[in-house]
Amino acid sequence: MITRLFRTAPLTCAFLIVFWTVGALTSAIAGTNDDLLALVGFGTDSPLWTVFSSALWSMDLLGYVATTVLLLAFGPLAERTFGGLRTAAIFLSSHVAGSFLGIWVVLIGRDVHWSWLESLVDGVAAGPSIGGVGLALALTFRMPPLWRRRVRLMMILSVLVLTLYSGWLEDLLRLSGGVAGLVIGALFLKSGAVHKARSFQETRVLVALLLAASALGPVVAMMSPSPNGPLWWFADVVAVAQPSQEDVDAVCGSDAIELCRTMMIQLSYDRFPALVMSLLPALLLLVLAEGLRRGRRFAWWSALVCNVAYSAFIGWYVVDAARIPDVGALEIAFSFSIPMLVPLAITIVLLLTRKHFAVRLPRHAVRKFWRFTAGSVALLSALYVFGGYLVRDHFTPEPGFAELLSDLPTRFLPPGYLLGLVPLQFSGEGFVGALLFEYTGVVFWLIVLAGLLMASWRTWPSSCEQEAAHARELMRRYGGSSLSYMTTWRGNQYWFTPDGETAIAYRVVATIALTVGDPIGPARVNAVRGFAEFCTHNGWTPCLYSVGTETREAVESLGWSTVQVAEDTVIELDTLSFTGKKWQDVRTALNKAAKAGITAEWCTYADAPYAITDQIRSISAEWVADKGLPEMGFTLGGLEELAGDGVRCLIAVDGDRTVHGITSWLPVYADGEVIGWTLDFMRRRTHGFRGSMEFLIASAAQQLQAEGARFLSLSGAPLARLDRGERPRALQRVLDLTGHVLEPVYGFRSLFAFKAKFQPTYRPMFMAYPDSAALPRIANAVSRAYLPHLNARQGIRLATKMIIRTRERVTTHGRTH
Repeated sequence: MITRLFRTAPLTCAFLIVFWTVGALTSAIAGTNDDLLALVGFGTDSPLWTVFSSALWSMDLLGYVATTVLLLAFGPLAERTFGGLRTAAIFLSSHVAGSFLGIWVVLIGRDVHWSWLESLVDGVAAGPSIGGVGLALALTFRMPPLWRRRVRLMMILSVLVLTLYSGWLEDLLRLSGGVAGLVIGALFLKSGAVHKARSFQETRVLVALLLAASALGPVVAMMSPSPNGPLWWFADVVAVAQPSQEDVDAVCGSDAIELCRTMMIQLSYDRFPALVMSLLPALLLLVLAEGLRRGRRFAWWSALVCNVAYSAFIGWYVVDAARIPDVGALEIAFSFSIPMLVPLAITIVLLLTRKHFAVRLPRHAVRKFWRFTAGSVALLSALYVFGGYLVRDHFTPEPGFAELLSDLPTRFLPPGYLLGLVPLQFSGEGFVGALLFEYTGVVFWLIVLAGLLMASWRTWPSSCEQEAAHARELMRRYGGSSLSYMTTWRGNQYWFTPDGETAIAYRVVATIALTVGDPIGPARVNAVRGFAEFCTHNGWTPCLYSVGTETREAVESLGWSTVQVAEDTVIELDTLSFTGKKWQDVRTALNKAAKAGITAEWCTYADAPYAITDQIRSISAEWVADKGLPEMGFTLGGLEELAGDGVRCLIAVDGDRTVHGITSWLPVYADGEVIGWTLDFMRRRTHGFRGSMEFLIASAAQQLQAEGARFLSLSGAPLARLDRGERPRALQRVLDLTGHVLEPVYGFRSLFAFKAKFQPTYRPMFMAYPDSAALPRIANAVSRAYLPHLNARQGIRLATKMIIRTRERVTTHGRTH
């Protein structure tokens, strides 16, 4: 691995060797050497040549380690992308420009008498992390959209947090180095690629990271031995620390007796409970950030309330600070107003992205959580009050029952919040007394935080789990089309005939009851009639989507209209043999995979090792990010559907266990047995084995043929169909045009052509509907079912593409379609 690193990133490796060697020879690694730093570091009064020498040293051992990690993370990738010389030029330019930009900001701050920047005038800084941050941000202009957003957000937030809360010169120079890197990337490295919209899940991740950064900033200030940033005081709002011994001595030397007693009790807390309770607000925000990442509605509401509360509290703090005569207008405008604007900005972001956090907990889960929380409060309160009274001699001074009861609310607050709010009258001295006094709140909040995490992580069953289980049992018993397994996916509801033997899976979108596949069971025609009556009773319009020829003929006898919406491609395994010229592409993929050491392995996603599932998630996220629109759903499965019962995954892996591609296969039942498999999920690594999909499908066909399966369905290709020589009707032409318009984005036609390599049997799939007047609403419902996360901007982009493509076709063919 080290040899490969030297071969692929010689410049990065050489620099790191020089960096550590110089640090070891000058003893800079052992600790901060002020004399050496004054000689080689860069500052306002330093010689110009020190801007270069400062890149060969770091401030301390932590700086050496962090810089090494930064350069190893982005240096090799930059060398592969730009080459060694361009990488060196970007790094050096970012370091030099960022250093001068940071010094210029310090000098301006000195001229306007900003106390924070004035404190940096005589300082010096050293470290190649200035250029490293610039290199990383410049590199993002050549990254895929998914990683471009994540790296930019995480890098910018990291250096911004360090600057605002730690606030030393090296922190400011890292921030300015990042700005220089962004400018260099925008001017010289921008590839001109079309902007790719964020996926639904990616928006959740970015909002969660934003909330997490707002919590981690004050923690950085609290953990720093000497914070100097303009917002260091904000640590007392989010992460309240214990008072120092010097502050306690100063207060106790005055006449403030009550305040002295309170601060002494705060100081008496053990390290662990004091740390947990002091970090409680930050921990709560981090837990809520995880809930936002999972799309939980309760996390959205809680984060909104917390940020509004912080804004109000900081506003009160700003008004109070403005009365201090020594605080200048600039400090009030920046050091106090910015922290108030941060939660306000997060509040605005939460409001703008509200629809992304719509995953609600079922009522029984909410009731269970509140019962558990209330029970924990009651139990711990009783334990503290009654238990404390029994061992009251373990407190100093000895409290009575009333004193313990009045002190109870303070046990659930961080010790730093008690200052000036509630005077403390006693403290726990003995083992039991200290345990009750200090750990009551710790245990309670750890339980609450754990409960919130579980609520975020747990996959709650739908409200119709019994109906879903019955539908799955009918599917196994009666089978159905190649899409029958999709009726069991999350988001579907179920309607049954009175005898319970035939089921229809559906979802209601804008008053359209949209079904998934054919009815399951023996009485299909009666099921369609009953379902139509059920929909009429509820004010819905039924629409049967992706049904086969048999169901189409049945509903046409009822007066329904139909239109083809997809083409199912089926490989008959009885006579399958990859011989002849028409199978040349498939044989080539199999042979190349064998030469490359790539094999096909079956697994189930739920039981696969983390190293495999993590790669699958990464491949899928990269695929989604490269699309101009969000990932589709409805009859197209995603990561969530991989873990379904009975679903098998076939992955292409090499000798290093790198996943090059993945396919998932849904079982098709008949009489309780699996007779075939349907291809659903297909993803391949962007820079992986190019023929991975051909290899995986061919391998699946061979292995499932050996297992006795009758057929493989490569699933329906939406908005694509085989030309059977029939003159299409107006609606069919509209669907054909839509398929052409969406081709550059989702590649339906390309997918259809790809499946033709396997010489399949084609089976048309139809959409059936009883009311032609409802076609606009049906089209809207289908599009919303496939693109449930489409936002307004993406919708405008899609409409613009449709207009442009329509004009192109009109110009090309001389007629409208």
